[in-house]
Amino acid sequence: MASSSTALSFTGTSACWDCHHCFTSEAILQPTMGNSKSGVVSREVLDDLKVCTRFSEAEITQWYENFQKQCPSGRITPAQFEEIYGRFFPDSDAKTYAQHVFRSFDTNDDGTLDFKEYIVALHMTSSGKMALKLEWAFSLFDVDKKGYITKNEVFEICQAIFKMIPKEKQEMLPSDENTSEKRADKLWGFFGKGENERVAEGEFVKGVMENEDALRLIQCEPLK
Repeated sequence: MASSSTALSFTGTSACWDCHHCFTSEAILQPTMGNSKSGVVSREVLDDLKVCTRFSEAEITQWYENFQKQCPSGRITPAQFEEIYGRFFPDSDAKTYAQHVFRSFDTNDDGTLDFKEYIVALHMTSSGKMALKLEWAFSLFDVDKKGYITKNEVFEICQAIFKMIPKEKQEMLPSDENTSEKRADKLWGFFGKGENERVAEGEFVKGVMENEDALRLIQCEPLK
């Protein structure tokens, strides 16, 4: 069974994916009192999640019970996601970024998150493997889901991240990072691409892993 210490803790550095791990686990998957069940996860979903995540059958089963209790409809709407996400950034505007995160988690594009999508998202953002986290980060930047990212998409996400930085911290940023445009220019430069070129997933992962500044620029620090 999943322990609260595991479900509610940050997973390392104050990166955007650690925020998502804390958010996803605390928002829905926190332990609930009592032993009553609100349904049983199907064997098909259970087997699929055991294969594609690092979670045990006991963890998935417990989380499913909690998910059903807190989301009786079996789905999370964008409005619910944005409202809960905003709690982690009370002094900033997290709505736009939350919308992008929701879009990256909504793999079947039906406008909601079901249990399977939720658990896969938790796995992607809480795994200790940097490459896996960066694969998710790529899906975040791939706004139109075409399998590559453009500079316009990088700017769009950098703009959303910048909104989450409190005003007082924005004033302390280096001169080449104190606007969303400058941050997008700097990040794009690490990929060695022209203004109208594209970055594939492998290029994105490699570019970020090889540059600490690039890794820092795609992160956001949640309230602790």
